[in-house]
Order: sequence, then structure tokens, then C-alpha cells
Amino acid sequence: MRIGVYTDAFPHLTRRETLAWCAERGVVDVEMGVGTWGPSPRPHLDLDRLLRERSARDELAADLNEHGATLTCVNAAGNVLHPDPSERADAQARLHGAIQLASQVGVDTVVTMSGCPGGRGGGPLGVFAVWSTCADDEALWEHQFATELVPYWQGVAKVAKTAGVRVCLELHPGVTIFNAAGYERLVAEVGPQIAVNLDPSHFWWQGIDPALVCEAISGHIGFAHGKDTLVHADRVARHGVLDWRFPVDPATQAWHFAAVGEGHDDATWVALLAAIRAAGHDGVVSIEHEDPRYTPEEGVERSIAGLRRALAG
Repeated sequence: MRIGVYTDAFPHLTRRETLAWCAERGVVDVEMGVGTWGPSPRPHLDLDRLLRERSARDELAADLNEHGATLTCVNAAGNVLHPDPSERADAQARLHGAIQLASQVGVDTVVTMSGCPGGRGGGPLGVFAVWSTCADDEALWEHQFATELVPYWQGVAKVAKTAGVRVCLELHPGVTIFNAAGYERLVAEVGPQIAVNLDPSHFWWQGIDPALVCEAISGHIGFAHGKDTLVHADRVARHGVLDWRFPVDPATQAWHFAAVGEGHDDATWVALLAAIRAAGHDGVVSIEHEDPRYTPEEGVERSIAGLRRALAG
């Protein structure tokens, strides 16, 4: 296993500055974004220019070579099934562009999310169809799955296979496929070209053991994120894990994302990395910084240290 960094953590740095910062810390595997998700997306890849101009791809290769770095993944996170047509078109174009770019530059992995469609009656916003929060339409998840997810991801799987790229879904609450059971349903319909980006942080706050997720989806993990979750049991007892308050205040929130090793101890991370390997992924674990307590530099450095301890263990 190797430690990588998702460079969207550093929107204030240029691509060359980011690569130099990582190289100084012995990290040479990088994930870069072209998607629409997040407060400061795609700071280091200009997708349109990279697809249009060979010179832009040559510049990217030169920057990577100068710092001894490897682009291991193109991240195209966004709501590809957004009910607003313009939002949907943009997210889908970015995913298809990411697949094309990955193929052009010799990268075999693209990360995104399954998407979250709207309700049966339309409307401009996605509806996260968990039964307890959709009491007026308990069957909405099945409707979204059959009419939206299966047709779309069957099409993406064909495109990805032709391009020689594996698309890995991040199982994230808020989109339709957010746990192992949902992914098992989807992969049975669309095939293994659509795999999983194993991000343990999204399981821990739901009360799910990510090591058990690895067992359930063994053979389907194509990428992994290094990110922890700090769950405050006393706050959960008062607010539950469905804490709606945003932006996140780490002083009061029931849970929040954390640097690796600061939500779960080193032994837990050692066991998790072993479970990821046993499930078939022995490649990059890419640090995604979302710890609200730290600057990007401090948060990523803490995660590098946590992953190094776990890998040594």
C-alpha cells in the first residue's frame, strides 16, 4: 500500500506548489479533481483544456515528472443524477470527461458518487430516499434505483470499459448508493466496471464497521481514501448521528471528519488496512482532508503520520 493525497485539499496552492509540498513529505501518488462537489473543486486540473489541448496534457506530465509524482486517480465527484437538467448535464459531462482524460494520460481509476435523483413529482433538488425520511413515499429508493441509477450506470460502465478505466463510487450518505447493500444491488445490474472507493469515514459515523464492508464487497474495491471520523458519544446521545447543523463546529458537533488516527486508534487502522488488502486493494490510500480543526497542511501532515503508523503496524 502507498500513501497518496487528494490535492483538492490545497486550493490555495498551484499544482506545482502542491506537488512540491507532497514530494517534500515523501508522498508521490496524487489524486486530482475535476468534479463539481465541494467548496473549492478542481484547483489543479482544467478539464476542458486538458481534453482539448495536447500541450496541456504535456504540461501536466512535466509537472508530475519534475516532482517524481504519479497521477493515480481523477476525481469527478458530483451529482450525476441531479434533477436540475443543467446541473445534471454538467456533472455527467465532467464524469465522462474524467474517464476520457484518465484514458488519455494512462490513469485507470476515476472516483465519483452514484448520484441522487429527485422525487417522483420532479423538482429542482435531489431527494435522499432513506425510508425514515421519506415517509410519504417509502418506495422512492426502489423507484430511483430502477428508473435512474441502473440505466445511467449501465451506460457509464460500457464507456468506462471501452476506455480501460474503472469507475469507483464513494459510498456517501446523501446519494442513493451509500452502503454495501446498495452497492451489491447496483453491481449486480451494471457489472464490476463500477467499483468502490472505500472511504471509511462515511461508514464510521453511521455506526457501520468499514472492515465488514470490505468483506461484503470483496473484489470490488478499486481505490481508497484515508480519512477518519471523530464520534463524540456524549453528543450523539443528545443529538444522534443525523446532526443537521452546518457548517460543522468541532466544538459542538456530534461527529466530524478527522485526520487519520484521530478518530480511531492505530490498531483499528491496522486492521482496516488489512481488511482492504484482503478485499483486493493493495494500492493507494489517498488522504482526503476534511478535519475542521486543522489547516490543510496540518491536517494532511497528521493523516500522513497516522497512515504511516498504521502501515508500519
